[in-house]
Amino acid sequence: MTALSQRGERWLLATLAGVQFATVLDFMMLMPLGEGLMRLFALAPTEFGLLVAVYMVTAAATGFAMSFVVDRFDRRAMLLALGAGFTLTTILTATAQGYAWLLVARATAGAFGGVLFATVLAIVGDAIPEGRRGRALGAVMSASSLASIVGIPLSLWLAAHFSWRAPFFANTLLCAAVFAAAFRTVPRIRAHMEAARGHAPGARLAAVFGEPNHLRAFGLTMALNFSGFLIVPFIAPYFIANVGITEAQLPVTYFFGGLAAFAFVRLAGRLTDLHGRRRVFTWIAAASTVAILVVTHLPPVPLWGAVAAQVLLMSTFPGRFVPAMAILQGAVAPALRGSFMSFNAALQQLSAGIASFVAAAMVARGAGGELTGFGAVGWLSVLATGFAIVLAARVRRAAARPA
Repeated sequence: MTALSQRGERWLLATLAGVQFATVLDFMMLMPLGEGLMRLFALAPTEFGLLVAVYMVTAAATGFAMSFVVDRFDRRAMLLALGAGFTLTTILTATAQGYAWLLVARATAGAFGGVLFATVLAIVGDAIPEGRRGRALGAVMSASSLASIVGIPLSLWLAAHFSWRAPFFANTLLCAAVFAAAFRTVPRIRAHMEAARGHAPGARLAAVFGEPNHLRAFGLTMALNFSGFLIVPFIAPYFIANVGITEAQLPVTYFFGGLAAFAFVRLAGRLTDLHGRRRVFTWIAAASTVAILVVTHLPPVPLWGAVAAQVLLMSTFPGRFVPAMAILQGAVAPALRGSFMSFNAALQQLSAGIASFVAAAMVARGAGGELTGFGAVGWLSVLATGFAIVLAARVRRAAARPA
């Protein structure tokens, strides 16, 4: 464990939250810019969909490949190298002159972004003592909510006043600043390297996937991601077509939902440290099933009703990942943590892609323009969440200490 002063720990977490903010924003802001990009590049909806999907595909593939070698390097060096590559991909996206260029830029961004997420989680696991790890994860992961609250509206403003390229140029500057800060605030973390060098790639694969406890941990996060990506892509269309929310009102639901998520993930981190990861996960995951059923069965309601439903969903969905990540980090020995987290990130991307495909096959457009089948998708999401709760109860710590 790398010893940090209280001040050093705060700066480390602020920097890692900045990395999380920049990478999440890069992925998220492409979707609200979609209409303008389709018009500018004369894209069909399927072509734009490929721009979104290719990010997840390359993130999964690269995460799997990097899992064999990531623990052979200092965590700080890995973060900075990935950060440099990711910053270049934001420039590639901002300067794209055609669809093929843009597609390559997004594929490359996924290749770096997916491994960056795993590296951030590995650094938290290695540098933060277990008694404060839940709160630390909450602080870092709250950056994803902040991207919804601040990053997306600001990106849309820049696009409206300048061009669609402006948000990506702005994120390039943000990435440069964040990774420059990482050079100063992230300590060298090398304790895992000696043990890692004793494993050939095949032995490392066997060490990670040959442990039943690891498989249960992977199943936990895959079930959560599957549950989430069944619902999230269709919330906006369902709110507009079935609930009666206008496109002008829709950002209001996301703003307040993001605000609630930002507050709740930090609370989830504190609760995890106080009451235990498995207990808090069960509480929040159970609450998320209520949110899922409310959103997927919501009838026509006033704006405040849609906001309330969105707040419930957007707080419990990221909130349940905080204790889940604490469970995950405790399930693996430090020497395998980087590989384990990279494999986990790849499997999460894979489960997200499968969920999106399944949901698309289940949801249809009714005669009156309304979406049908979303309620059934909600029940499937609840079933996946229940499976995650069962798995969480069976995941044990790598060290033989009580949870």
